[in-house]
Amino acid sequence: MAVHEDQKKLLDIMSNMGSAGRAEGEDLARLPLTFWPVPEHLRAFDPDVVLVVGPRGAGKTELFRAVIEKGLLPEIAHRVPHVRLPPIGNDRTMWLSGYPVAADFPDHLLLQKFVTDRHASDELLLEVWFSYLVRVLKNELNEDALGPIFTPQGGDIDAVVAAFKSNMQPALLALDRLDKRLEMEDRYVFVAYDELDTLARANPTTILIAVRGLVALWASHTRRWRRIRGKVFLRTDLYDRAATAGGADFAKLAANRAELTWSDRDLYSMLVRRLANSADELGDYCEAKINFERDPKLGLFPKVKQAADVRPLIDRIVGTYMGANKRKGLTFRWLLDHIRDGRGQALPRPLVRLLEAAAAAQKNGPSLPRWPRLIEPSALRRALDRVSEEHVTASLDEWPWLEGLKARLSQISEVPWERRDIERHFEKKWNNPWTREGDIRPAAASAHELIDYLTEIGIFRVRPDGRLDVPDLFLAGLGLKRKGGVRRQ
Repeated sequence: MAVHEDQKKLLDIMSNMGSAGRAEGEDLARLPLTFWPVPEHLRAFDPDVVLVVGPRGAGKTELFRAVIEKGLLPEIAHRVPHVRLPPIGNDRTMWLSGYPVAADFPDHLLLQKFVTDRHASDELLLEVWFSYLVRVLKNELNEDALGPIFTPQGGDIDAVVAAFKSNMQPALLALDRLDKRLEMEDRYVFVAYDELDTLARANPTTILIAVRGLVALWASHTRRWRRIRGKVFLRTDLYDRAATAGGADFAKLAANRAELTWSDRDLYSMLVRRLANSADELGDYCEAKINFERDPKLGLFPKVKQAADVRPLIDRIVGTYMGANKRKGLTFRWLLDHIRDGRGQALPRPLVRLLEAAAAAQKNGPSLPRWPRLIEPSALRRALDRVSEEHVTASLDEWPWLEGLKARLSQISEVPWERRDIERHFEKKWNNPWTREGDIRPAAASAHELIDYLTEIGIFRVRPDGRLDVPDLFLAGLGLKRKGGVRRQ
C-alpha cells in the first residue's frame, strides 16, 4: 500500500473517531474502548456524594452511559482503588431520574407561574421536590395508601403538591420503610437530577430557588436515609450562584462534592485512548510513540503518567511546531490552549472534535504532509473555527441568549475591547430581544453584570491590561476576530 493511501485511511478513521463530538451519538458498544476513567469523576458514584459539578461537555453523559448503561464499573473499579463505589452488581444498584422526567414534571412556564403565584420560598420548593420524589419512587414503594399522590398528572404542580401535603406523614413513613428494606437487601436506589438549568429558562431566580429547595431536601434526608441517595448535577456557573446564596444546607453537601474537571494529563490520555482504539491501523500508528497495556474488554489503555508523555505522538501526527519554527508555537501546547475557555479550562468534546475536523480537512485537501505526519498545522487552524462555531451552536441549549449576544457583538467584531466601550454598547441595546422567543434573557440585570457573568462562565476573559478578550473556543462561533490575528490558510 502506498504511503499516501496509508495516510488517507488513517485520516478517515481519525475524522470519525468521536461521533462529531456528541456524546449522545456515541455507539454504546464502543464505550468500553473510548471511556477514560478520571478518579474524581467516578466519585460521582460514591453514595455519600450528592452534588456533582461541572460545565457542559465535561463528560457527564459518557460517564453515566459507561457506568450505568454499559455496566463498566467492575472493569474500571480497580483503576480507581481509592474511590468509594456502590455495589458492583447491577441488581444491587438502581438509578432513577428525578429530573428531567418529561411530562411527569411541570414545564418551565407552569413552574414559573407556580413560583410567582405562591411567592415561593426554598421551603415550598423543598415540598415540591419531595412530592415528585415520592412519585419517582412509586414502583419501589408499592404503597396503596399513597395512591392520591400518584393520581394527578405530573404537569399539574398544584394538584401534586396538594396531594402530597395531605398525605405527608404516610409518604415519609413509606420512604423510611423503603430505606430499611433496601438496607436489609444490601441495595441502593439513586435518584439523579440533571439539566436543572431548564427548570425555568427565562428566570434565573426561579432556577436558584428550585435548586436550593432540592439541595435542602437532600441535605436533611441524606442523613436520614442510607440507601435512598440523591445525585444533583449542577453546571459550574449555576453551582457558583447557588452556593453564594445557599446557606448551611448547601455548604453541607458542597463540602463533599465531585468536580468534573479535566487535567491536561487526563485530556491527552483520553484522546490517545480514543485514537488507538478507533481501528487497528491507528492503534499501530500510536504504539510507535506511546506504551499501552491491553485489556480484554477495555482495549488499549495508554500508560501516561504526565501530559508530556503524549507529546511524541502529537509531534508525529502534526509536527513539533505550528509552523516552520518555534516562533509559531509548540503543537503540543497549541492543541489545548486554543480550546480553553476564558477560565482556562479545556474539555474533551472540543479536543476530540478539533482532531476530527482537522483530519477531515486534511483528507479532503489538495495534498498530504510527508509521512509519518498526518495533519498540517494549517488544517488544525481551519478546524478551530469550525469547532468554535459548533461549540457556540451547541451552547444555545444551555444559553439560548447567545443568539442575542452574537447579534450585539456583530457591530464591534474585533477583540480585544476596553470594558467601558463594550459596557456602553450593551447598555444601548439592552432592551433588544435576546432570542427569537423573546422572553429569555441572560442571568444579569445590567450591562455591567452581564460582562461579569460572561467572564464568570468563560465566554469572556480579562487580559492583564484589563481589556476584554474572547477565547478561541467562542471567537469564530460568535462571529468575532482578533486584531492582528493570523489569517486562516
